[in-house]
Amino acid sequence: MVADLSSCRVIIHASQIVCVSRCKERWKSGTELRQIDLIPNGAVVVSDGLIHWVGRSSDLPPMPPDAEVLDARGKVVLPGFIDSHTHLVFAGSREEEFEQRLQGKRYEEIAAGGGGINATVQQVRRASKEELKTATRQRLHRLLSFGVTTVEIKSGYGLTLADELKCLEVIAELNQEGPWELVATFLGAHAVPLEFQGNREGYIRLLVDEMLPEVSRGRMAEFCDVFCERGAFTLEESERILKRACELGMKVKVHADEFSSSGGAELAARWRAISADHLLCITDAGIEALMRSGTVATLLPGTAFFLALNYAPTRRLIEAGLPVALASDCNPGTCPSENLPLIGSLACTQMKMLPTEVVTALTLNAAAALDRSERLGSIEAGKQADLIVCNVPDYRQLFYHFGVSHVWRVIKRGRVVYAA
Repeated sequence: MVADLSSCRVIIHASQIVCVSRCKERWKSGTELRQIDLIPNGAVVVSDGLIHWVGRSSDLPPMPPDAEVLDARGKVVLPGFIDSHTHLVFAGSREEEFEQRLQGKRYEEIAAGGGGINATVQQVRRASKEELKTATRQRLHRLLSFGVTTVEIKSGYGLTLADELKCLEVIAELNQEGPWELVATFLGAHAVPLEFQGNREGYIRLLVDEMLPEVSRGRMAEFCDVFCERGAFTLEESERILKRACELGMKVKVHADEFSSSGGAELAARWRAISADHLLCITDAGIEALMRSGTVATLLPGTAFFLALNYAPTRRLIEAGLPVALASDCNPGTCPSENLPLIGSLACTQMKMLPTEVVTALTLNAAAALDRSERLGSIEAGKQADLIVCNVPDYRQLFYHFGVSHVWRVIKRGRVVYAA
């Protein structure tokens, strides 16, 4: 009998258990990205919200008579997917910009004409906290239906102290509500709001002197992010904001090299950012800097797809030995989709990642991009029991048969929280 098993749940006869076990680092990189430890006819024992045992069903130790058994015959079990880059707290939509891009307008042109981020900012400022919670909750339920158990959510559509705090409160309250696990990131440096268009310095002072200290004081966000990009924040402005965040004890992330080679990757490396995200236009110097920094390279192929841009140079990043994660970038302007497995399909077909690499990038490495890979992202004894059971016999079908959800059950902290 396995000792001290309370509220025991046993998953048995899975066609495959996809373990994605850890290696010596908190992530996998290079050829290790392909190593996912498949167990055929597998079983997982879960108790008290943790994984207690994993192995072949034929080797399953005796279980308590009241153990709840989940027969996963013909199905695949994976770690819960982790979406490490989203902008889920928003109001309204921007389908008119979608049509404008189809007619040839570039993202930067649309933003300069009053669209883009600032169009959503106006709608978020008008929305109540309850309206934002309702809309965000719906998006979280869609993510859950695609097997996503942990979600990073950025603020950044308020751009006043009151509205940024309103968005961060939405994240905190939905995290308490569950069943998902949410990670808050402060992105006041998303854009310069319209009322500061003639006074950039005034807005940066507001960020550095008022917004960041208040967010830090209230522990409203674990991370601070900055959109270091042409038309957003310069390298020097971004560095100033990140420096203040670090002084306040916050961890940092960077929107880096999305539309231009802005030096964002090098900036992320200098400040030992947990992740540098986008990287469509990363340079050789940026790659070299990230190699020495321990920063996770988070790639967002859904955005490149939706904006018809060139994709990040993924094979170069992997061959350089960088830890690569994948995320949705779900937002109203450049990637309005909660379908994270579809992001995996795009990574395979457009960025030439193998399905094994994609699984690692959506689980263990995505956990590392949130500084949580010690607890999340793989199926190992002692880790949190965040699991998905998918109605396919081979994990590769998740990305091969694309555009639909194959998820049959979602387990968060050992409890079934979604059933198809």
